[in-house]
Amino acid sequence: MQIKPFITLVGAGPGDPDLITLKGIKAIREADVILYDALVNEELLSYAKPSCALIYVGKRAERISTSQDYINKLLVDYALTHGHVVRLKGGDPFVFGRGGEEIDYVRQFDIPTAVIPGISSSLGLTGLQQIPLTYRGISESFWVITGSTSDGRLSDDLQSAVHTRATVVVLMGYAKLAQIVDFYQQHGKGQLPIALIQNGSLPNERIALGRIDNILEEAERNLVGVPAIIVLGDVVAKHQAFENIKKELQSLTV
Repeated sequence: MQIKPFITLVGAGPGDPDLITLKGIKAIREADVILYDALVNEELLSYAKPSCALIYVGKRAERISTSQDYINKLLVDYALTHGHVVRLKGGDPFVFGRGGEEIDYVRQFDIPTAVIPGISSSLGLTGLQQIPLTYRGISESFWVITGSTSDGRLSDDLQSAVHTRATVVVLMGYAKLAQIVDFYQQHGKGQLPIALIQNGSLPNERIALGRIDNILEEAERNLVGVPAIIVLGDVVAKHQAFENIKKELQSLTV
């Protein structure tokens, strides 16, 4: 039988396996090979057919991981030798998922491709916590920014975002939390509400709420670590627990 190479990039969502799309599940069921990331919930692999090859290609900061160049090569090699390859990625493939880079590489070999979007953690985890990214009269836009550039620096976009009322969601930036806090304090934003969400949507989820000036202490108190997203902006104060924090502080001053 002639092999028909095809590659589908599938967004697995922020962690909870119920948050993948139906179209994503259909692609998993049809796949001959699945290359999956570290942040993909492995329960999703149960949808794969018995003959499907499951290949782990996870990447994690400060750990031994699979290089992007090697993943690109695997995509093409498996498509040519096995047929339909699903690249299963946490969140959405095109939101800091390097999906664009993978598509660019695959197109050089004239292999047909498709993309099935997923729920990015920047949207899904804030929504699950009932933190609105936009809110009339409070925030007219939101920025999704990487916490660290390829050369290890804070993104220059933070320097622009800090001067706006926009909600800022920082992905892959928890290791630079102290640096981000210092940056916002230097710009007079010490009282800005901030949230940290670790393992969002999963049973072991942890969250810390506070303001720039005390979030490092709150993170330590709530044992928050990686992987976590950072949400900065006045909309964080819409979180129900944040309202309780304000009430507790008010009662102490009465």
